[in-house]
Amino acid sequence: MKDGGLKDRTQAVRQDPQAEQRQPGRQLRRRGAQIAAALGGLALALGMVAGVILLPGPQDASAEDIRFFRIGTGSTSGTYFPIGGIIATAISSPPGSRACEKGGSCGVPGLIAVAQSTSGSVDNVDAIGRGLLESGFSQADIAYWAYNGKGAYAQKGAVANLRAIANLYPEAVHIVVRRDARLSSPRDLKGMRVSLDREGSGTKVDAELILRAYGLSAKDVDAQYIPAGQSIDKLRAGELDAFFFIAGAPAKAVSALAEDSSITLLPIKGEEAEALTKKYPFFGSFTIQSGAYFNVPATETLSVGAQWLVDANVEEETVYEITRALWHENTARLLSKGHPTGELITAETALQGVGIPLHPGAERFYEELAGATE
Repeated sequence: MKDGGLKDRTQAVRQDPQAEQRQPGRQLRRRGAQIAAALGGLALALGMVAGVILLPGPQDASAEDIRFFRIGTGSTSGTYFPIGGIIATAISSPPGSRACEKGGSCGVPGLIAVAQSTSGSVDNVDAIGRGLLESGFSQADIAYWAYNGKGAYAQKGAVANLRAIANLYPEAVHIVVRRDARLSSPRDLKGMRVSLDREGSGTKVDAELILRAYGLSAKDVDAQYIPAGQSIDKLRAGELDAFFFIAGAPAKAVSALAEDSSITLLPIKGEEAEALTKKYPFFGSFTIQSGAYFNVPATETLSVGAQWLVDANVEEETVYEITRALWHENTARLLSKGHPTGELITAETALQGVGIPLHPGAERFYEELAGATE
């Protein structure tokens, strides 16, 4: 493959996980475009029926052929859980399923995937490390720290068996506050009742980084460590002033809160935000658009990539088939129709911000697609 190709990039990530963080966004977009172009080429090569790529459909499978595959997600009030449910449905193809080309499942023959509610990124990474989950969703920063044994994992130790399938979508940092609290900056949270999310969540890790950037720590606020659902209930009841929440925007739980309570979002911008993005390259700038939540103006904030991670010990062929099913055109339709964030999950950004090695099965899939464009 030519210099600068997808194969070179995936090898570079394997050898130097920080290399991806140093890649200019232009190169990442170009390689993502290679994948998208290859997907189109693959569709033409296999033939099209009503706009559906004709990949091999599921074959007859006996009970012995059934494979179960768990996807660790997050709380039921967040974005991970519904997105995980859609992906689990898309990649599954139990024995007896109708063939893909006949309007049935276009997932992996014999595979039954299940989206499992968890505490979030840290919980998922730890479970994969201990062999308790085959795969799970995680924020890009948690994945990077866990694999390298840095940051939040400096004391816990590296999770050596962590591998990536794909980057999925940007997750926006929400700092949700009561409008009558009259806060305008994270610095104003000092002395306030603030939920940093529960222990084991990526939100808690990033909330502490953001507080630190504004000269605060968990000790400077009345910190509470409760999940998003409880945080929403407590803020609605006037028992909480603010809470941190990281999810694709708009997040259903925040939308519901905005409809029946007077809330707003604190911006994360200016010198503090710039310092965070320079020090921690997994942070990106993001704007939650006006209208995303009822009566909440456009808000500048930060984002981190939501990534799908997998145990390195899962068979290469299984992950290859799962990756192919993830980027099947039917999956794209299910995601776009099933959740507002689903439209952001595209092949163009499949490798964006991936700072840990790809699983060999996923790597093989992307290399084949990139090779199709040469």
